[in-house]
Amino acid sequence: MVIANKKEPLILFVGDIVFFILALWITLLVRYFEVPSSALFYNHLVPFSFLFVVWVLVFFIAGLYNKHTILFKGKLPNIILNAQIVNIILAATFFFLVPIFDIAPKTNLFIYLFISFGLIALWRLVLAPRVSIRKRARALIVGSGNEMKDLEYEVNNNTRYGLKFVDTIELSVEPATDLVNRIKESVRGNNVSVIVLDAKDGRIVPILPALYTLIFQNVRFFEMSRVYEDIFDRIPITFVKENWLIDNVPLSSKLIYDVLKRLFDIIISLVGGLISLIVYPVVYILIKLDDRGSVFYISERIGKNGKHINIYKFRSMSENEEEHVTRVGEFLRKTRLDELPQLWSVLRGDLSLVGPRPEIPELASLYEEQIPYYNIRHLIKPGLSGWAQINDYNAPKRAQLEVEKTETKLSYDLYYVKNRSPLVDLQIALKTIKTLLSRTGL
Repeated sequence: MVIANKKEPLILFVGDIVFFILALWITLLVRYFEVPSSALFYNHLVPFSFLFVVWVLVFFIAGLYNKHTILFKGKLPNIILNAQIVNIILAATFFFLVPIFDIAPKTNLFIYLFISFGLIALWRLVLAPRVSIRKRARALIVGSGNEMKDLEYEVNNNTRYGLKFVDTIELSVEPATDLVNRIKESVRGNNVSVIVLDAKDGRIVPILPALYTLIFQNVRFFEMSRVYEDIFDRIPITFVKENWLIDNVPLSSKLIYDVLKRLFDIIISLVGGLISLIVYPVVYILIKLDDRGSVFYISERIGKNGKHINIYKFRSMSENEEEHVTRVGEFLRKTRLDELPQLWSVLRGDLSLVGPRPEIPELASLYEEQIPYYNIRHLIKPGLSGWAQINDYNAPKRAQLEVEKTETKLSYDLYYVKNRSPLVDLQIALKTIKTLLSRTGL
């Protein structure tokens, strides 16, 4: 799609590898005060090649391949430095544990940290933004509502997108009788080559035949909901109608994916659950010493197809004081140790590792009454972490009825229902790991 440059992550990836290699060559030049020989360079390149793969993975976890990474240039140097420090630690560990390579990397790694940071920062901050796949197209947006305003603001204030809105037509104020002429005048007067419009709006549908004659003037059309989804990675409720469900919720076509996902759930939850048993005695003793209450907390939630399920956690709330988090419970929450027992729910099949977070039945019933199509999220198995959790940082608080925030969260859940795949699940898993390691919470 013209809106978001789909090739950008690939360009960033190739550039990162090139500058990783260039940084290694310069490191050897600085270290030995001479142009490195082919033998010396390749002697280092072979082991470092294994590390480059791991380093790219670290960059991915750090968010350096996200669509919006380039927008926050002020944060990039710190993100890159932190990622490279992690990479150097991983490299030092690698060379220590795998001492089969005939190199002494301690000094080289120290030098490499500074050189690679400088080169990657140069690439990401200066060179990458100048790499342009196409000139920004002049565009017209036709629609209504906050989603249209958000889309216009996002696109026009970020040069990374392949177009710029030079005119806006608000359907709620534009007379229906003048709509066709208004659009055609805008195309001629503003040299518009792209029209983004809400083709499902009742005011647009009757005039589509007249508008599509603009195709012969090399004007391209894009559905506003598709553009919005492409940029914001979510699907607002206002875009969802019955025909959307028919087109975008094909459960049968996901059969192979669901089988593979369940296989991974079983393997990872079984291994993780067995390893986590080491922690259980310690947590048991800490909880008993803290307030002598029960160790586990059982909560009823909504599972796949609306089925009621029980999930288990280490108890973090006081049994004597309502809404009071215990001292041990606060530690368990910060470290996410309180959620370890949920691995057995994954193994049992009530939960998945990745999917929309399960809701409390009472709240789910209220949301179904107040939010259209809320129960769509129940078509797939809920998970320990989901697309909404890694993207929606203003999610509603636990056990509180917050309709507006839940609508936003649902827009991310709908995106996952439509686009779920192994790659999307991997992205969720990696970002969840990053969140756990940084202890920022979900």
